[in-house]
Amino acid sequence: MREESRPARASYDDHRNATDLLMQRVRVAPEQVAFEVRRTADDGAWHEVTAHEFHDEVVALAKGLVAAGVEPGDSVTIMAPTRYEWALADMAAWFAGAVVVPVYETSAPAQVAAIVSDARVRLGIGGSAEHVDLLTEALDASDHPTLGVWSMDVPTGRSGPPDLTALVRDGTRISDDVLEERRLHADLDAVATIVYTSGTTGAPRGAELTHRNLVGKVLNVAAGYQEVVYEGGSTIIFLPLAHVLARGLQLVCLANGMRIAHLSDPRDVVPTLAVLRPTFLVVVPRVLQKIRGAAAGAAEAKHLGAVWSAAQRTAVERGRAEERGEKPSAWLAARHRVFDAVFFRRLRALMGGRIDYLLSGAAPLDADLALFFRGIGVPVLEGYGLTETTAPLTGNLPSDSRAGSVGVPLPGSTVRISDEGEVLARGTGVFAGYRNPADNADAFVDGFFRTGDLGSLDDDGRLTLHGRLKDVIVTSGGKSVVPAAWEASIENHPLVAHAVAVGEGKPFLAGVVVLDPEALEAWGDRDGVGPAPEVPAPGEVVEVHDDGLRATVQRAVDAANAQVSRSGQIRRFAVVVTDLSIPGGMVTPTMKLKRSAFATAAATVVDGLFAGSAATS
Repeated sequence: MREESRPARASYDDHRNATDLLMQRVRVAPEQVAFEVRRTADDGAWHEVTAHEFHDEVVALAKGLVAAGVEPGDSVTIMAPTRYEWALADMAAWFAGAVVVPVYETSAPAQVAAIVSDARVRLGIGGSAEHVDLLTEALDASDHPTLGVWSMDVPTGRSGPPDLTALVRDGTRISDDVLEERRLHADLDAVATIVYTSGTTGAPRGAELTHRNLVGKVLNVAAGYQEVVYEGGSTIIFLPLAHVLARGLQLVCLANGMRIAHLSDPRDVVPTLAVLRPTFLVVVPRVLQKIRGAAAGAAEAKHLGAVWSAAQRTAVERGRAEERGEKPSAWLAARHRVFDAVFFRRLRALMGGRIDYLLSGAAPLDADLALFFRGIGVPVLEGYGLTETTAPLTGNLPSDSRAGSVGVPLPGSTVRISDEGEVLARGTGVFAGYRNPADNADAFVDGFFRTGDLGSLDDDGRLTLHGRLKDVIVTSGGKSVVPAAWEASIENHPLVAHAVAVGEGKPFLAGVVVLDPEALEAWGDRDGVGPAPEVPAPGEVVEVHDDGLRATVQRAVDAANAQVSRSGQIRRFAVVVTDLSIPGGMVTPTMKLKRSAFATAAATVVDGLFAGSAATS
């Protein structure tokens, strides 16, 4: 059993609760820009909001919540896309003494109803009329007293749900003294938010995170990443704010004087980068795969595919040399200068030209992908965490980064590897438990949270992940296989969105390769192979039999098989398409595949892979 710890680097004894993150910022630099906001859908201009202006808006909305009947400890739910008003409502609820319950904007009615009931939500705030309707139905059907639902959007006509301006108007009768008493009601050990896990393998569970979890993590992350988090820097948040990673990022930036802009549609990110020119971004690996894939597609369209392949190899080689602290050879430096002029400089410009670092989380990052971005001059720092650890538990640091690793424990955190290889966590950000006591039965061991992930620690204390404990496959011959490495290798191909190895109780392993619909369409147009396979209705998985596609995927399968042991290689595979455009359906809001939902939908395809196979290995 191995264990690695890092001492806390920040004290938060002078914080009553998470609202002090804003209050201290306002005292230090009230006129510094905190947000850049597009107020209406038809206004393309970005407007600056200072820390003081944000505080005033928070106070006004918080008074409205109090006037509406919100009491200390009541649950207030927010269901909306990522936008400025989400940040406003989040902080206002804390100022009013409430507990925030985020709901993903893509959640199904049954999910919304279950969360509202379980968290005993008293008041709802929806981003649109559709969100308001879903929350209203859920609150009306609940068995506890409720206060109603307000909309972030202003109604276009006379009818429609009340909006936040109405809530603010009603709050004018609440005094500053009353609100200050409410703001100070919760201490560090009070529950600040109940976050329901997205559930890749099972039913969502409500994780109760305290103000201590949030404040401790915000201050210690800032202390550990001073080269990334600094006054005057800026970022764009496009991950769902219902996810603890995006929400934690927002608090880190707000507390440290960094500008924040929000985008609800990830497709708007690239055009916006050149306008706002952020200094860092938090992304999921799929975003980086798409950026590199788009560059490869553009090179292919100009008949520069071979040149681009050489450029990629050069970038990875340069990234590896930098990681080792080695000076590039004269030949490598010369090649890099050429490819920088042809490709890399344009990629950096596409990302705004000012990005110091990319921070990657929520899913495993391929080592070569990380080295590629480092080699083009935009280092990627991969980290690891869960809802239950208040986002990052470990992370690579600007001064010490290793591709393929998720870094060392962050300040105030301890990581232990159990005898079974499971990653265990303890420290500042680790929650106290789930809302339902029954969910805590197997969640902790010896005071450590059981993450369910398999991992190992090297001699320098860096954590490397090896897959999920629940994803281990035991074949009929008794061989235990962790398929994560094979799956990650396949997913590195630009045409592939997800790969799933199967074979529990079977004589061999097989694989199901899910194509990326956007990349598939571009591939068909570029190579002139005709229209791409039609994406089926949500919830359906359809097998693709196109010879050209199968041959392309076969090369990726062969390459992946070459990287794993014989027992981890797959013998047969199927190529499929499914609707990946709806987070909350087949994928989580951070675009991880929901394995249980996918297994059910792809059962016929999987059965076909093992048809006629022998009963023993």
